[in-house]
Amino acid sequence: MRCPYCGGPDTQVKDSRPSEDSAAIRRRRVCPDCGGRFTTFERVQLRELVVVKRSGKRVPFDRDKLERSIDVAVRKRPVDPERIERLVSGITRQLESSGEGEVASEAIGELVMEGLKGLDDVAYVRFASVYKNFREASDFKALLGTLGGGQELPPDEAAPDTVTPIRGKRAARPRQ
Repeated sequence: MRCPYCGGPDTQVKDSRPSEDSAAIRRRRVCPDCGGRFTTFERVQLRELVVVKRSGKRVPFDRDKLERSIDVAVRKRPVDPERIERLVSGITRQLESSGEGEVASEAIGELVMEGLKGLDDVAYVRFASVYKNFREASDFKALLGTLGGGQELPPDEAAPDTVTPIRGKRAARPRQ
């Protein structure tokens, strides 16, 4: 394995153990050239998957790209990283065990949306807004209606048509 710090071609494995969910092997490595230490994960890959994009272009399935997309959706949300890892592993396993060598990008997007809907509503809406290419507020309103938790306010408690700004006093600066 090549060192990510100096590019040295040979690194040594110092420790190997199964990951927490036993779906991967976690290896601690050290580079003899620069002394850099890093961790790698080795996972079982059932088959080579090819993603068919909307444009018709075919690209290899990238688990890390899937994980990055989900991480962007859950950024600054109280979601346990272990749950994200389980979601990514579950989607990957589902795709690999489907028996298909080629998977449409839309199918992956739908699986991610389904998983995020059960994980975090805000992350679900964030991902859906990019995935479905929302252009107007009505797109968000339609999606929020599918969540089922959003109850309409009675007309007298609904948001007013105009908003009156609240002006606060500016804090006095201490003189020096």
